[in-house]
Amino acid sequence: MDVNAAVAAAAAIGGACTGVIAMLAFRWSERDQKRPTRTSLRPDGNAALPPGVDTVLSVLSSSAVVLDESDSVVKASSAAYALGLVRGGRLAVDEMLTMARDTRRDGEIRQVELDLPRRGTGRGEALAVSARVAPLGSRLVLLLVEDLTEARRIEAVRRDFVANVSHELKTPVGALSLLSEAVLDASDDPEAVERFAGRMQIEATRLTNLVQEIIDLSRVQNDDPLEDAEPVRVDELVAEAIDRCRQQAGAKQITMAAGGTAELRIWGNRGQLAAALGNLVENAVNYSPARTRVGIAARRVSVPGGDQIEIAVTDQGIGISEKDRERVFERFYRVDPARSRATGGTGLGLAIVKHVAASHGGEVTVWSSEGQGSTFTLRLPEAGPAREEDRSSGGPFVIEGDEGPYEPAHPDTLEPFPAPEVLP
Repeated sequence: MDVNAAVAAAAAIGGACTGVIAMLAFRWSERDQKRPTRTSLRPDGNAALPPGVDTVLSVLSSSAVVLDESDSVVKASSAAYALGLVRGGRLAVDEMLTMARDTRRDGEIRQVELDLPRRGTGRGEALAVSARVAPLGSRLVLLLVEDLTEARRIEAVRRDFVANVSHELKTPVGALSLLSEAVLDASDDPEAVERFAGRMQIEATRLTNLVQEIIDLSRVQNDDPLEDAEPVRVDELVAEAIDRCRQQAGAKQITMAAGGTAELRIWGNRGQLAAALGNLVENAVNYSPARTRVGIAARRVSVPGGDQIEIAVTDQGIGISEKDRERVFERFYRVDPARSRATGGTGLGLAIVKHVAASHGGEVTVWSSEGQGSTFTLRLPEAGPAREEDRSSGGPFVIEGDEGPYEPAHPDTLEPFPAPEVLP
């Protein structure tokens, strides 16, 4: 009898415990359902929102947060969580919370631009956002936040570009103005007029080159080169680049040589590819001492996604310091401004090369050692199916590792490119 009573008592206690656990679980479930989640805005969200609000908010590109009268988050988009606006069911930005409270009090719409710390980074970077707060019904407040970081960056780039262009144009235009005055003052001196006219012609040529390179840079940034893409022979690009620099090289007795370019083709826009390679060869000639060699070598390399073609332009010039190497592809940046002006450089050539390579799905890299020379390497997608063997493996340049730079191993083994004006 006592045993039966004990069993009954144990069963009663067990049933009571089960009921308590079930009740707690139900309460917890209700609380979790009311808690805001990190999901996108859904039409089946919290019932406290006015009808149709979920549908409207779900199509907005801005980050959206809805607050109730106790400043708790009723609804938040996943973008709001990604920006770090909502944490633990509360609005995490004090300035926005203050705006929401003021709007709830007087019903006025408010807007402000803020710089927020970038979540998860310790580098001091900031997010530029525009926050707009408006009342939503009688109890709720709607906060819309637009990320302006990319727009600010583009605006800064545009502003710097305009400033640099204005500065670069000012120099030759000012020189032409002064030289024209000098010509008028020396009208009775034929020798002085001839000398000043020669200087005017140099400055006019420099101004023409600058305007043309600005146009070229704008074109490669805005156009899609793959719309007019075609297989382009590497040896033809090399021949065109060498012919472009034939006169400058001949004046400095610089020998230009090519190797490994046969049977290689690149997929892309012929005009842009020719301009990019021509800029690299022209820089190599301009920054090389007299009676040196400029080499152009090409080879096929296997990479994930298909074979690519590497074209390396190597000089024996002054080289580039390590601190300048990181900036040589910036627009209007010159390693040696005085030398660049003497050679007619505008500081846009390498920027054009970088944009052409990027728009063709490739890249451009630089290896350099001060006093020994530099090597600029273009890596671009190959046109057509991959070959079974690399015919350029025994080319005139030695490659250090898969990502290593080209270095001139045996310059004398390069086969000079036919150019009557270029002296050996």
